[in-house]
Amino acid sequence: MATEDPTWLTADEMRAWRALHAVAVVLPVALEVQLQRDAQLSHLEYYALAGLSDRSDRTLRLSDLAILTGAELSRISHLIARLEKRGLVLRRPDPDDARYTNAVLTEQGWEKVKLAAPAHVATVRKLLFDGLDAAGLRDLQNVADRIVAALGTTDLPLPPTIRKAIRPPE
Repeated sequence: MATEDPTWLTADEMRAWRALHAVAVVLPVALEVQLQRDAQLSHLEYYALAGLSDRSDRTLRLSDLAILTGAELSRISHLIARLEKRGLVLRRPDPDDARYTNAVLTEQGWEKVKLAAPAHVATVRKLLFDGLDAAGLRDLQNVADRIVAALGTTDLPLPPTIRKAIRPPE
């Protein structure tokens, strides 16, 4: 809700905001282009597959995968259906609670992640980290942590998966 007398951004704040906005807009597009070109995966597909690959059993509930990726559960369900058709994942009932569905990374999916990861990591390194020294990396981490903390306190009606994704670690 706008206040009657807003406190406008200073020139320095405006430059910082525009730079951060450019990162928020351009970085996901650059990562998407790289992943499509090199692995025929969308950024969301890669992130979901990588999230599964990080698990010792390569299995995750769809609801947890939605939180991990920041996507709505319905979007993740459709995404997993597409990945299943490509042989990269399987859907299975959760053995601990049949009300949930698990996504399971297949051997073909694991191979896809292993093939996609090196170029993706190289792109992330080039776009984010190569221009930073140790102090810059610490600064980036501190700034990102502060922004995420502020996002966690907002009263804006963020989608539940996003709200859960920015929750501070327990």
